Amino acid sequence: MRSLQKNKRDFENITALIQQYFDGLHNGDVSKLKSIFHHDVWLKAPGIRRSLKQWLTDVKERESPIHQERAFEFKLLSIDVVNNQAMVKVQCPLFNFNYIDFIGLLKEEGHWLIVSKMYTDISMGDS
Repeated sequence: MRSLQKNKRDFENITALIQQYFDGLHNGDVSKLKSIFHHDVWLKAPGIRRSLKQWLTDVKERESPIHQERAFEFKLLSIDVVNNQAMVKVQCPLFNFNYIDFIGLLKEEGHWLIVSKMYTDISMGDS
């Protein structure tokens, strides 16, 4: 059984990484976002597949929410950690969308990185 102290540290590190994710999205900070993703990650939504490289290009080319004077309304909804794996659920209101992201993380060589991201816009409802 993992020690409570190690588990607490993992939750703190994951929470800090997710805060970087939120900050990177809100500020359009591509280098901050790139630093928390594994290089071979793909971002997936129903009918959409984007490489990390394509997604970072998209983030770089759009006006950031902070420059549009939009409120910072990102929310961490849940974290589930099992050994060196974690699944995080977040809410990301961006522009005219209200995304729910399921973010998969792995802890390798002592560091947590995002290795998968699935997302959907809940403002659209069921299709």
